[in-house]
Amino acid sequence: MNSKDNIVVFGLSASQKFTQEVCKKLGINPGKVEVSRFSDGEFNIQAITSVRGKVVYIIQSTSPPTNDNLMELLIFIDVCVRASAKKIHVVIPYFGYARQDRKQGGRQPITCKLVANMLTVAGVNRVITVDLHSPQEQGFFDVPVDDLRATQDLASYLIDENLIDLVVVSPDHGGVTRARRLANYLSAPLAIIDKRRSQPNKSEVKFVLGDVKDKNAIIIDDMIDTGGTIINAAKAIKEHGAKSVYILATHGIFSGEASTKLKQAIAEDIVKEVVITNTIEITAERNFSGLKVISIADFIAKMIDASVNNKSLTKVYDDKTNELIKKN
Repeated sequence: MNSKDNIVVFGLSASQKFTQEVCKKLGINPGKVEVSRFSDGEFNIQAITSVRGKVVYIIQSTSPPTNDNLMELLIFIDVCVRASAKKIHVVIPYFGYARQDRKQGGRQPITCKLVANMLTVAGVNRVITVDLHSPQEQGFFDVPVDDLRATQDLASYLIDENLIDLVVVSPDHGGVTRARRLANYLSAPLAIIDKRRSQPNKSEVKFVLGDVKDKNAIIIDDMIDTGGTIINAAKAIKEHGAKSVYILATHGIFSGEASTKLKQAIAEDIVKEVVITNTIEITAERNFSGLKVISIADFIAKMIDASVNNKSLTKVYDDKTNELIKKN
């Protein structure tokens, strides 16, 4: 029997298109699920496809509306538990609440840990996510966690663009590991921005550490939320003599006026292009000229296939690294 006969992949409301892409790469049809609401707003969810004795993969980003998408995911996990699924793996391309990973002051929650507990208690056997805000958050879970990285897909795009005179820029000290990884793939030097955050979503650039003059600067971060912080970083780099600035991020949240601000930054030649992955579905009102969305569905499909067939996930990374070496 084919190993894929023993799995069912479901896509919930936030990740329908993403799930379709992943299932197409896997050569299977997504499982059918009906999601509706009662008049008071409560979810009513039913799995139409049988999951008895199957390994279930549930794909759902907990992106805005975060609470609705998280609750929908938790309820559907319970659906699968009560329908006698053999194992339940959740694929959360974007993990909401990941930024609340520590107490910033007195009488504050660590909500990321709370969400991890909720998923575990609901009945999850494994969590698969992409670019957690802090890699150590894997330790919040009492089940295995695969924190996948989208850096290789972003690097592949840049290599295809044939850009020269590159410098990779970390927008803060916390993102240095991510930036160094991209710099290694591109064989480019590294620069770091020193910033001070006065309050959530607001920061001030103090100085740029590294040479960006006359270079095509690549700022890489895990997410773009309101856009203000990363645009300030782009301005600072341009003021230090960079030829152009590209903004890369795994997750395009684009809260509030983020799309408008980024579009304006491109129009004013502060930013050349914004490149994100499809971990969060970009609606028409959040799309803008100069935004490039890279699909990581093939990458996720290969990781699921490796997991299903008990193969090394590291080999998937190694194969992609070899592809980048050949390209570069």
